[in-house]
Amino acid sequence: MRQGLVTPRYLIDIKGISSLDYIKFNPKEGLRIGSLATHRAIEKSPAIRSGFSVIAEMEQRIADVENRNWGTIGGNLCHADPVGDPAPVLIALDGKLKIASSNAKRSMGVEDFFLDYFETALHTNEILTEIEVPNQLPRTGTAYDKTTAIEVDYAIVSAAVSINLGSKSNRCTNARIVLGAVANVPLRAKKAEKVLVGKEITDNSIEEAAQIASEEARPTSDIHASEEYRRDLIKVLVRRVGREAVERAKRT
Repeated sequence: MRQGLVTPRYLIDIKGISSLDYIKFNPKEGLRIGSLATHRAIEKSPAIRSGFSVIAEMEQRIADVENRNWGTIGGNLCHADPVGDPAPVLIALDGKLKIASSNAKRSMGVEDFFLDYFETALHTNEILTEIEVPNQLPRTGTAYDKTTAIEVDYAIVSAAVSINLGSKSNRCTNARIVLGAVANVPLRAKKAEKVLVGKEITDNSIEEAAQIASEEARPTSDIHASEEYRRDLIKVLVRRVGREAVERAKRT
């Protein structure tokens, strides 16, 4: 509204719906986060810090404590700004969203939720109610990082990488590489993922994946960074975050 993109006739504050403010973990079903859970509550949640630490780490990088105490995970996702922090991490973790209207419910992958700048798959009579994150397979590591002008600012480029090494070797059985702030929506670098899957991960393969990810992206130039600089940042971040994800996978 401040940017003049929408001019709603009515504005309804849903912040007081306590039934949408929760963080629950079940060993069989995984993690469930109500859409009105605040960033600070997610950051400090013992269940998230122990079993989904990359989410807590990501939350620590969002704005400042005052904003994290008020802002909600659902609000962030529904705002659909491609520079947002939660979406790349949740996509890397294969997260799902629950959506409800007055007469129906549906679910979809976080990856499919974003359609364009500030545009989501929500219908006009729907709200986001819950974020679901499945339990991660053994020997899976996920990491996230971003480059900013100042520490609590929006991302100039961000990257989340999830790697599964299988049960008995360092051969990659699954990989997710997700980029933020480099397209009109959070972007999965699927060609880059294919470089890693089915192979033993080495510095060279991570380097190749980082290069391909930079080519898959669709960054634009603005007052913060040029297109060329963003492509260079993608290579740096995917390389850094990919290596950290592999190390975490080896420790689990």
